[in-house]
Amino acid sequence: SPRAMELWNPGIRASADDSEATIGIYDVIGDYCGEGMTATIVSAVLRRIGADKPVTVFINSPGGDVFEGFAIYNLLRAHKGEVTVNVVGMAASAASLIAMAGDRVEVARAGFLMIHNTWAAVIGNRNDLRKASDELEQFDGAMVSIYEARTGIDASDLADMLDNESWLAGKDAIAKGFADAFLPADELDQDSEGSERRAALNKIETILAKSGMPRSERRRLLGEIKDQAGTPRAAAQNVTPSAGEPGKTEVLETSYLHVLSQR
Repeated sequence: SPRAMELWNPGIRASADDSEATIGIYDVIGDYCGEGMTATIVSAVLRRIGADKPVTVFINSPGGDVFEGFAIYNLLRAHKGEVTVNVVGMAASAASLIAMAGDRVEVARAGFLMIHNTWAAVIGNRNDLRKASDELEQFDGAMVSIYEARTGIDASDLADMLDNESWLAGKDAIAKGFADAFLPADELDQDSEGSERRAALNKIETILAKSGMPRSERRRLLGEIKDQAGTPRAAAQNVTPSAGEPGKTEVLETSYLHVLSQR
C-alpha cells in the first residue's frame, strides 16, 4: 500500500532487541533485489535460537509479499517455544499477518496495524482478469481466517475491514483483539493519585515552556519538584496554610514556587 510506504520509518527499532532470542523485522516482507525479510531468514534464526526457547519478534514493516508473510506466520506458529510479538512501529499488510503469530502481541501506543486485500498486477484478456480476481479472493479469505482466529471478529466484518484498508492504532488494535496489550514502556499508571500528580506537573511544564525556559532546564526543575513532592515533610513546609488540608496539586505548585525562589 502506498500509504504504508509513506508512513513507514525504517529507522524505528526496538532498543532491547539485542538478545540472542529475538527476531527483528524492520524491512519489507519478501526478497526485493536482495533486501527484505524472508521465511528463509526467519527459519535460520529460529534454528539458532532453539526449538523450545521463547522468542520475541519486533516488527516495523510496511508489508510486502503475502506468500512470504504466510510462510513466516506458519514458521512462528510451529515454533514450540512461546512467541511474543512487539509492534514497535507498524505491522502493515503482510507484516500484520506475521504479528498474528504471537502467543502474545504487544503494540506501541503510537504503533499501527494495517489490514487490506491482497494486490496483484495482471496482464491478459477478460478471462485472465476474472481468474485473477477469483484467486485473489482465496488469498483474502486465508488472511481473514488468520485475523478471525486471533480476534474472534466475525469473518464478514473482517472482510469489510480488508475491503476498506483499515488502520488500527495501538489502542484500537487492543480493543479489537489484534493485540493483547501495550508495550511495557507504554503502560500507564491508572491510580488517581498518580494521575493528579501528572496533571499538575504537565500544567507546570506548560507554564515554564510559555515563559521561554529551555526544555533541559524545565526537566531539571520538574525533577526537583518531584523529589520534594515525594517527601511529605519537606513538601508540607512549602504549602501555604489554608483552612483545609492542601491537595497534591497545591503541594506541587507551591514546590514549584519554592524551587524558583531558590534560583
